[in-house]
Amino acid sequence: MDAKNLFETPVTYRLIRLEYALGLVVASAFFLAHADGVRWPAAIALFVYIDLIGYIPGAIVHHHARGAPISRTYYVLYNVMHSLVTQTLVALAWVWLSGAEWALLALPIHLFGDRALFGNFLKPFGLAFEPAADPAYERFRREFAAGGRPAPVAEMLDARVT
Repeated sequence: MDAKNLFETPVTYRLIRLEYALGLVVASAFFLAHADGVRWPAAIALFVYIDLIGYIPGAIVHHHARGAPISRTYYVLYNVMHSLVTQTLVALAWVWLSGAEWALLALPIHLFGDRALFGNFLKPFGLAFEPAADPAYERFRREFAAGGRPAPVAEMLDARVT
């Protein structure tokens, strides 16, 4: 991806997820190394509140909508709550009000886990709230993979996305 081509190939998508996996491993290692100093109720609350506000309401509405579009409000809630910017501000406010503590690692663990383990990034308005292959993207992907590239590369792209 670059500033003029806002899409990922299967390889770059996996590499980005790998970067988040490293962040997940590092944050989890620090968290576990200091587990005896973690305030567990705070850690659990910090981990869970992101989805309580940002994912679960949209998932419920999406499920009940049975394929119909849902309000952009749910996308905004998801994106705000699953933003590293938002959670950094939450952590800074927490440190300012209560002091630094190991429980705060629940925030990057949640976000890095979503991206590394599940491949969930911020949600664009034009796609379904829950992951589903968009027909327009599938056509683009096939055309891009076939567009004048050597056959082995096109076949690799096609085989890994499906």
